[in-house]
Amino acid sequence: MKILIVDDEAPARRRLRELLSDVSGELAHSVVGEAVNGVEALALAEQLQPDLVLADMQMPRMGGLELARHLLKLAAPPAVVFVTAHDEFALAAFEVHAVDYLMKPVRAERLLESLKKAGSHLPPVDSVLAAATRDARRHFSISERGRIALVPVEEVIYLRAELKYVTVHTAGRDYLLEESLTRLEEEFAGRFIRIHRSALVAIDRITGFEKGAVADTEGESAMQWLVVLKDCLEKLPVSRRLWGTVKDLARNRPPV
Repeated sequence: MKILIVDDEAPARRRLRELLSDVSGELAHSVVGEAVNGVEALALAEQLQPDLVLADMQMPRMGGLELARHLLKLAAPPAVVFVTAHDEFALAAFEVHAVDYLMKPVRAERLLESLKKAGSHLPPVDSVLAAATRDARRHFSISERGRIALVPVEEVIYLRAELKYVTVHTAGRDYLLEESLTRLEEEFAGRFIRIHRSALVAIDRITGFEKGAVADTEGESAMQWLVVLKDCLEKLPVSRRLWGTVKDLARNRPPV
């Protein structure tokens, strides 16, 4: 069993290494790497392909629950055991059907029990992880040519549904995400606003509105309000049904 340890505190990582060494006679394993947050862990998991990730729940940049969601994008997702010092996070770990959760301070016999469970446990599904996560993700994970690209949510200007994909548009480039626009709207309420049945835009990127000609499905053009976005040359149409809501929100949002 290949194990990746993820915790932002060095003493906690050292403690897990020591405990794993103590139980090595009961179950063969190797620690293939350590990471201090979920961002580092995902990169290492791609490279090292661990069978099990021991992940702290609370970490800077990316915590354990969000990490578990991104790990599902790997070709062979590892099992996940959450490690936490707080009972309420233990409940969240239970709700997502993780292999197990360990309360700090971790004890050798409980760790061994978790290792034995991990061998036959399937990873949780993303929808269950999403429902149990209290906070929105800080990153989108995009599968590209066998690798996972992490895109910070704060860099995203708009999200647009196109066929079975959602285009994630940033100032640098576009990405394709296989997720529901409706679910994204629910998760990121307050950061993105729907301007059209097929588009969400970042509220803090809205700089104004202007009238422009927009072609309908039959190729006929009509004047319509367009949203102007910072760092984006493209102007997106606002549906007549949503115009009042979008205009009021943009007008009343706090200055950035």
